[in-house]
Amino acid sequence: MPLPHSGPLGRLRHQFLPVLTGPPVLAFLPAVTLGAFWLGGETALLLASLGLPLLFALAGAFMPPPAAAAPVRDGVTSLMLRERFDAAMARIHGETDGTGLRAACFLLELDDWRDLADRHGQGAADMVMQRCGERILAVLREHDVAARIGDARFAVCLQPVRQLDLELCIQLSGRMQAAIEEPVALDGIAVYVSCSVGFCLRGRAPGPDAASWFNATAAALAEARSHGPSSIRAFAPEMMPRGLIRADLRHDAEAALENGEIVPWYQPQISTDTGRVTGFEALARWQHPRHGLIAPDMFLPALAAAGLSERLGQVMLYHALTALKAWDGAGANVPRVGVNFGAEELRNPGLADRIRWELDRFALTPDRLSVEILETVVSDRPDDTVTHNIAALSALGCRIDLDDFGTGQASIAAIRRYSVSRIKIDRSFVMKADRDPDQQRMVGAILTLAERLGVETLAEGVETVGEHALLAQLGCDHVQGFGIARPMPFEQTLDWMAAHRAKLEDAPRIGRKTG
Repeated sequence: MPLPHSGPLGRLRHQFLPVLTGPPVLAFLPAVTLGAFWLGGETALLLASLGLPLLFALAGAFMPPPAAAAPVRDGVTSLMLRERFDAAMARIHGETDGTGLRAACFLLELDDWRDLADRHGQGAADMVMQRCGERILAVLREHDVAARIGDARFAVCLQPVRQLDLELCIQLSGRMQAAIEEPVALDGIAVYVSCSVGFCLRGRAPGPDAASWFNATAAALAEARSHGPSSIRAFAPEMMPRGLIRADLRHDAEAALENGEIVPWYQPQISTDTGRVTGFEALARWQHPRHGLIAPDMFLPALAAAGLSERLGQVMLYHALTALKAWDGAGANVPRVGVNFGAEELRNPGLADRIRWELDRFALTPDRLSVEILETVVSDRPDDTVTHNIAALSALGCRIDLDDFGTGQASIAAIRRYSVSRIKIDRSFVMKADRDPDQQRMVGAILTLAERLGVETLAEGVETVGEHALLAQLGCDHVQGFGIARPMPFEQTLDWMAAHRAKLEDAPRIGRKTG
């Protein structure tokens, strides 16, 4: 039976146990037993041999050491962890119950966090998290509660106050988001991150306890993330099912793929020289019959885990080629459509033959299809099948787009080896490029490289007029992003193109930098 930790016996144990088990006493044990034999013979030796282990057992020397207390603060940011945050949130929930006081809970998550860690290393990612934690605290009041509750997620709960409404919460969300999105200096370069924010006022929580309040905030964050980077959403009751769909997501995703619920949405790409549409990228979207639009980062891993990535690629290609034929039939000038091909598809020896057959089936020339390949696929020492397929698709006449350029380690030789037609500059280089000279120099270097290699360029993630104008002046060929248009269902593309053509007639032409 273990000894109690308190009381006289417990205190005596804690005082003498370190002495009994310390190195000096253990070193003299052989001498003690030998002395007992010398003074009292075999009887004394026997008593010493049996008595000493008994003394150690009574003192608790053979008991396992007490378990180390769980850490209460994050080792990187020094913010509290989830367990203490839950306790603080429960306390605040109780303080606002029937008192007329108001509070709010916020969840903030960095967008594309895993890409940041892969690109710059875990040490750099930890430094970014540390800075983000410091900036959140700088925005909050002294007694507000902040915690790190995931690799890229922070939680904030405001101390109760008399005056707090939706507008104030939106303003605070914007201040925290703006603070996080300030550049972080890493090894002499400025790194930009963006974050999505979801929040829920205490009075709008759907349940009677702190857990339902937190779950409502998580649902608001999921809603924000489904609308793209840097989004802010307040909780609304219709959001709640989004937080409940993860458990059976894999089974539902498999069925949705076969039932036609997962289809492409199309994001336009336009020329910086003429402003005209130069193509669309097909992006997978899941319109769930009960839960609404589900973000790709929620269902794509489920499909990958089920081994259905290749099947998804087949569905996306079929719909994309169907869209091309429909645009042609409607008289819309869409030169090409881009479809993403993952490593699993590129390892299929029959890929090139299947795409040739699909193009013939729709009577489309191969140059109407842009095969989008992540830079990591060609930089991760691809096997012979991957190399053969990319070369075969290029020889067929398909355009090869190197996606997320700058985030991997693709060499110049790889760009030539795979006959890359266009490199897509990653959003991390485009963010705030119109305001940050370092970002401008980085984009300029990529554009110079592409020009020397005779490769076209497209900038992803363009969100502002300033970014668009700068990219045009620097000589980037095409742009794509929320600043142009969000991804849309096929049914909306014709109306959008008509509106875009009408807008071009009145818009000033953005010229390239000359001289």
